Amino acid sequence: MDTTDPVLYMARSREFYAAQGYARPYHWAHHEDVPFHALDKPLAECRVTVVTTAMPDASHQGHGRRLARCDLAHPPAGLDTQGLAWDTQATHTDDRESYLPVRQLGRLVASGRIGGLAPHFYCVPTEYSQRHTALRDAPAIVAGCRDEAVDVALLVPL
Repeated sequence: MDTTDPVLYMARSREFYAAQGYARPYHWAHHEDVPFHALDKPLAECRVTVVTTAMPDASHQGHGRRLARCDLAHPPAGLDTQGLAWDTQATHTDDRESYLPVRQLGRLVASGRIGGLAPHFYCVPTEYSQRHTALRDAPAIVAGCRDEAVDVALLVPL
C-alpha cells in the first residue's frame, strides 16, 4: 500500500471482525438522535477529559480489561494495548500523545483555549458489542463526567 492511499477503514474493520470468528458481519452503529449537543459556554471555560480505547496494564489500580478511570494529572507513561483489537499494521502506540494527548491538553489550558482538565480520564477498549458499550460503558463514563463537572469528553480511539 502506498502511504498516500486512503485506509479503507470500514472494509478493514469488516475483514478484521470476520477474521476474529464472528458469525455476523460488523453492524455499524446508527442513531436517529445523536447524543451530542452544542456547548453551553465557551470552550475556554470548559473542563475537559479524555476517553481512550487504550487500557492501563492489568496491575494499574487493580483494574481489569474493561472500563478504567485514571488520574489525568499523573497519567502512566504508556497504556497497554496488548490483546486489544486495533490495526497494528496501520498504526503504532509508541507515542502516548497519539491516544492520550495530555501534554497538548496542558498546553491548551496554559494558553486559555480550554478552561481546565478534569481530575480523571477514562479507558475503555473497543468491543464488538454495541449493546455493552451503550448500556454499560457509556453510562458509567457519563456518570463519572457528571460527578467531576466535565463539559467536554475528547474521544480518542486507538
